[in-house]
Amino acid sequence: MTSPQALPDSGRDPVDNQAGPPPPRNLYTTDPLLQKAMAGAPYEWAQPLLTRFGELIGRCETLALANDANRFAPQLHSLDSTGQRLDEVRYHPAYHQLMEVAIGHGVHSIAWTAPTAGHSVHVALEYLFAQVEGGVCCPVTMTYAGLPLLKLAPRSISGEWLPKVLGTVYDSGYKPAAEKAGLTLGMAMTERQGGSDLRTNSTRAELIQGDLYRLFGHKWFCSAPMSDGFFTLARTGSGLSCFLVPRWRPDGTRNPFVIQRLKDKLGNRSNASAEIEYRDTWGYLVGEEGRGIATLMTMVRHTRLDTCLAPVALMRQGLVQALHNARHRKAFGKLLIHQPLMLTVLDDLALELEAGMALLFAIADSFDQAATPEGEAMSRLASGIGKFLLNKVAPGHVCETLELLGGNGYVEENLMPRLYREAPLNGIWEGSGNVICLDVLRTLHEFPDCGERFIAAIAPATGAYPEAATQANSLYSLLKAPGDEDFLQAAARHIVQGMARLWQCALLVDAGENGAADRFAATRIKGAGVVFGGALPRQPSEENLVRVLGEL
Repeated sequence: MTSPQALPDSGRDPVDNQAGPPPPRNLYTTDPLLQKAMAGAPYEWAQPLLTRFGELIGRCETLALANDANRFAPQLHSLDSTGQRLDEVRYHPAYHQLMEVAIGHGVHSIAWTAPTAGHSVHVALEYLFAQVEGGVCCPVTMTYAGLPLLKLAPRSISGEWLPKVLGTVYDSGYKPAAEKAGLTLGMAMTERQGGSDLRTNSTRAELIQGDLYRLFGHKWFCSAPMSDGFFTLARTGSGLSCFLVPRWRPDGTRNPFVIQRLKDKLGNRSNASAEIEYRDTWGYLVGEEGRGIATLMTMVRHTRLDTCLAPVALMRQGLVQALHNARHRKAFGKLLIHQPLMLTVLDDLALELEAGMALLFAIADSFDQAATPEGEAMSRLASGIGKFLLNKVAPGHVCETLELLGGNGYVEENLMPRLYREAPLNGIWEGSGNVICLDVLRTLHEFPDCGERFIAAIAPATGAYPEAATQANSLYSLLKAPGDEDFLQAAARHIVQGMARLWQCALLVDAGENGAADRFAATRIKGAGVVFGGALPRQPSEENLVRVLGEL
């Protein structure tokens, strides 16, 4: 009998022409655009923090934690073994380790404690973090954005909570605030019947005494349901009002906070989002009774800043993955980076990232300049413009970079599927595209000075490029045209996209990046209808990739 032929040891077969994952690196010191944004006297104090944080976030161990936090999703524990309600959300240890990293470096609080440029440094830190893990960014953002509202809460609450929210200790324990070293904040705003139309909210509040109320109702989305307290809306006799709902009552008993289910989401899987019900749930009035939407919009305005940074972070990380692959994988006898069409696509994606970074930090600066009502209005306008444009660009940008990795980009062992699932999120969260564009129009109507300031901001583009001046005049005519409100609303997306592109072009001119500005004007202003991704012929260069992305 002939013995069977021995099979080759496939485990020893050489693996050729595969890039593998990018090596660990300091995400701050290898990012030329971020370092440029953080250059100058207002940011000198933050350089050691940014360098230290960039090194930590860039470690292989941190990426492994992010993978585990998303693979092992949060679990809802409604009842204990005796049938008593728990309403607890429990997480994999990797999630808590990532929260310790973020909170421990003040990503949630640096905007309020920094000596200068706090919001810009907050954006820089969370931009680094979002390149590795997006789910943890939700509670970090909620806590950052909730701090101004916490200051409006009754003194008995704010006096105890503020130091623990501003601190850099992450305490994952499910226990009363008085027993914890650190606290986080969440939000429960929308209801199933209304969504973004908050005027239809039906949750009701009944006065107990002073600023204390009992709440009854249902919330369709509760962000970060493991938080220690939640800002929410409920209806009193004076109308919709804002409340802080703690997870525990002052006597140490659980505040009724029924988690009906966790949402099974497309992405953002490490983070829990829930449907909840208030059943005689205690809440403390925050701000003026009957002005709950106006009060809560302060928090929303700050969360919208973070919805601008997340898409840019995803674009950066996706492009880093694609460029690494192109520099280490061959096709048709040459490295991909030396294939002319591949280089054209990468160069175009890099241009989009550069323009996105310029816009992001202009928006962050508007928050640092928002000490006056006029400055606050400008930050509202800026974040609306940026949130719309950047979140429309990001999904296509991430899809392009995934495609550049071929089949490897489509398998779950790769980082790209997680980036792809994350990409649509921030276009929905805190107001979908239509809601945001209408808010931009509303801001321009309520604060005419914002329009004048915006015209001044885009002057470098309109002065340098006739096509930019033509488009600006067209948008200005639309906004000033009398009459049909429906027509203006129908044109809102066209207006906001045009404003964003003109502003990006102006920022590139201002930065002295004339080559980038020329290419941007040719493809995003003059060719405003052309989708990025190398669709137009031009002269690509690997040197330009290095200027935007670094040596990597």
